[in-house]
Amino acid sequence: MSRLRHLSVLAAVILCTFLTALDNSVVNIALPRIRTELGLGETDLKWVATAYPLTLASFLLLGGHLTDAKGRRWTLTTGLAVFTAASVCCALSADGVMLVCSRGLQGLGAAFTLPASLAILSHDLPQRARTTGFGATAATLAFALAFGPVISGVVTQHLGWEWLFLLNVPLGLSSLVVGSAAVPRSSSLVSPGSRKALAAVPLRVVALACVSLAALVYFLIEGPTFGVTAPRVVVSGVISATAAAGVCFAVTHRPIPALRTLFGQRAFTGGLITQLLWGLGVSGVYFYTSQFLQTGLRLSPTSAGLTFVPVASALLLTVPFVTVLTRRWGDGGVSAAGLLLVALGLLLVALGSLRGGLADLLPGLVAVGAGSALALPLTTRALESPPGRLSGFAAGLFSGTRELSGVFGIAFVGAIVTLVQRASVSGGVPQVEAFVSGYQAGLCIAAALAGAGAPVAVWALRPRVCGREGCCRTRACSAGRRD
Repeated sequence: MSRLRHLSVLAAVILCTFLTALDNSVVNIALPRIRTELGLGETDLKWVATAYPLTLASFLLLGGHLTDAKGRRWTLTTGLAVFTAASVCCALSADGVMLVCSRGLQGLGAAFTLPASLAILSHDLPQRARTTGFGATAATLAFALAFGPVISGVVTQHLGWEWLFLLNVPLGLSSLVVGSAAVPRSSSLVSPGSRKALAAVPLRVVALACVSLAALVYFLIEGPTFGVTAPRVVVSGVISATAAAGVCFAVTHRPIPALRTLFGQRAFTGGLITQLLWGLGVSGVYFYTSQFLQTGLRLSPTSAGLTFVPVASALLLTVPFVTVLTRRWGDGGVSAAGLLLVALGLLLVALGSLRGGLADLLPGLVAVGAGSALALPLTTRALESPPGRLSGFAAGLFSGTRELSGVFGIAFVGAIVTLVQRASVSGGVPQVEAFVSGYQAGLCIAAALAGAGAPVAVWALRPRVCGREGCCRTRACSAGRRD
């Protein structure tokens, strides 16, 4: 494959990543305008915001399954087509029901697109380009999260909320054309090995897992609002637990070789664990930092969004050095250092919030971005370690872990913030100062979670000793890069 095709594949994946990440947050600023124009109630408005992440997290495993069953190219283009068509339906929605259904359809398209794009990065780019590719997609994610509120505010104010979805159409069509032309045709072919691997992962197990995830995400989203004893929340919890029990029974009753293969890869298992720890901390902190900037520092939504630009900038500027550093110190050492730097950054943000100035937060935000870039070898090694016939399922599982860690992170860090805030208010502290106290406690917990991933990274990416004299003692050699 030529260099031009490499760049084209990377461009298609970056566009897909930007689209799917942007729609996760871009609607929030436009919700008041949507509510007014469509006459929505509070419940309807909440579903407009949550329908997309709910279906995205629920169907990622199915998207990964289809990536292996139908091919990476087919799943990518199908997901993009569904996502683009759903965006048009969102823009044309005349009531809340149509908008919520269209948002759910967007999430379904994104659930197909994400595992396929990760599998393409892992198996359709050469080894030397993979870390750069994952770095570029991580920077794209950070950019979309940072500028989502800014884009939403400008577009909603000057063009109308419908254009938030119409802007997806040219980007989606461009991704579809580039992906169809650049992704190798071999990514559309299903080998006999893939069919055998997929037969070892029964579709009923995938379906039960999707149902369990959907109900769990619903439980986490609706629980804080209606309370864990509300009938709808209780039912969703029971459904999630029952489906999860069904998955466990199916796996233990008849062992699935494909899962044994995946979790037998130390890099993949360690990557999932560290992704969960990182997401639990950083995702929750990101959500509450936006509130702190607007509540504690009284910034506008646009200014609050711009505050996250240093995170994306630091990540983007650090990525080119990751390959050089891993050659010298090994993947495990660099990834562990990155996670520790993320933990340090979160503590610096907590310290900066004590001082109460925007400039005091910048060192911590820069450290979080740079540390996240240094941790990229974990993602690269985790996704390239499974065999090609399971690349889509592995990517779906990895993506599902990332999405769920974000939901868990908001719920977990939110519980810490709420508990400390209530305790402070009961002690006579003003509401805003009480929120800041809870936010700082959440930052410290998040730092501990990110730091806990460092030893896991060292274990997961520890090179296998090749036995040659003097080798594998100071750095990872080519013989010891895989388990």
